[in-house]
Amino acid sequence: MSALFFVMAIVIGAVGRLGEAGTARAFIKGVVDFTGPAFLVTLARGVSVIMTNTKTIDTVLNAMEGLVTGTSNIVFVMLTFIVSLPLSFLVGGGAAGTALTMPVLAPLGDFAGIDRSLVITTWAAAGGWLRLILPINAILVAGLALAKVGFDQYVKFILPLMCILLVVIVVVLSIGAIL
Repeated sequence: MSALFFVMAIVIGAVGRLGEAGTARAFIKGVVDFTGPAFLVTLARGVSVIMTNTKTIDTVLNAMEGLVTGTSNIVFVMLTFIVSLPLSFLVGGGAAGTALTMPVLAPLGDFAGIDRSLVITTWAAAGGWLRLILPINAILVAGLALAKVGFDQYVKFILPLMCILLVVIVVVLSIGAIL
């Protein structure tokens, strides 16, 4: 993957006629931009490995197995969606959050008889829906700043869409749980 990034940086630098120095500066800037997320993914994976090796995940799953075994598929999916919202806020809905939460959520889905793909879809849907309105979403804040739109204006505009999307997500996840 690193080799692909490196080669594509050279290709993009050549196509954009940045020259050697410009390509190098752009590449280093890109590396700096990826350092934070790479650190978070590494940290999340480290926590996951520690929890697995110390059998902490097994203890948590054993305690939670009784809660989810026998629940209806729709109830489990909706509870997973609700639990995913604060988790997405705290650890992010990206790769780091997924690496941290899936070792717990996926086996819980197994106990409840839910396909793992639906658990992952539920996690992704909750995170994606929440990122549309989170003021800590850097892309959202940058886009609003570029458009010169205040966050309060954005919230007033997006709130009806958020409600519609929530209904659509709940319906689609419920259909997925039934099938």
